[in-house]
Amino acid sequence: MPAYIVRRIVQALLILLGVSIITFLLLHFMPADPARMVAGRTATKEQVEIVREQLGLDRPVYEQYGRYLWRLLNGDLGRSYLQRTQVTTLIWARLPATALLMLGAILCELLIGLPLGAIAGSRRGTATDQAVMVGALAFVSMPQFVIALTLIYVFAYWLGWFPIGGFGELRHLVLPAIVLGLLGGGWYARVMRSSVIEVLRQDFIRTARAKGLGRWRIVSIHVLPNAILPVIAMIGIDIGYFMSGIVVVESVFGWPGIGQLTWQAIQQIDIPIIMGVTLLSACAVVLGNLLADLVAPLIDPRIRLR
Repeated sequence: MPAYIVRRIVQALLILLGVSIITFLLLHFMPADPARMVAGRTATKEQVEIVREQLGLDRPVYEQYGRYLWRLLNGDLGRSYLQRTQVTTLIWARLPATALLMLGAILCELLIGLPLGAIAGSRRGTATDQAVMVGALAFVSMPQFVIALTLIYVFAYWLGWFPIGGFGELRHLVLPAIVLGLLGGGWYARVMRSSVIEVLRQDFIRTARAKGLGRWRIVSIHVLPNAILPVIAMIGIDIGYFMSGIVVVESVFGWPGIGQLTWQAIQQIDIPIIMGVTLLSACAVVLGNLLADLVAPLIDPRIRLR
């Protein structure tokens, strides 16, 4: 186990290095001029060049990246071009809201997707299976803002059960978490259904049936612990997905997360913020996959980490 964790950490560092290089180059060669954005549209050419020199954008690409990497190794993500604030401070201020939304969304995804997937897989080919799969496909295909606005109209405006938007109390989390849960729950249901069907074909399930065990006892005791492993891997991916911010949902509900910060940075060509959020998302994906790999042996003892 310790050797496996060390090897994964080394792999993670290499992945983050590659992500930083690719992102830096893509942002560097984009047609927009950050110096012009910072100086303003009415700035003269001389003023733009002064700003470019202050930002270090007049230096060779390799030198700019070297300076960025050195600051990164010292825990410095840089300074926002327009907000004049450390990127770490900006991200840290938005992180609690994003983390809370991530936990609520993943919980809703699991509560929606796992039971439906297990029911559909155990009743393959029936009307129940077809209804669950049609519903899952409908929610997966539906735009985020459609579901969000529908829930706001019904449960916030019409019934008045929840606030229309905002952040601060637990009731503000319910609607955005349900929106993301419905969207992601469709994927979880489809994956869970396929996994349940695959496990039901195994020999030990035939043995359990031969012993006279009932369907739901077989599913709950023997099938689910083996079928849930692909879902754990999906949770690891979702951690990175949600930590990068959900722009549409955050905008509709006025949720002050990383998604809004990222969208503002993209519109303003604020490269340090874009780089910082990208690296945060990559770290979250790597960490989520590592946690998924560490949890898998606890569920299935047959898995060995080497």
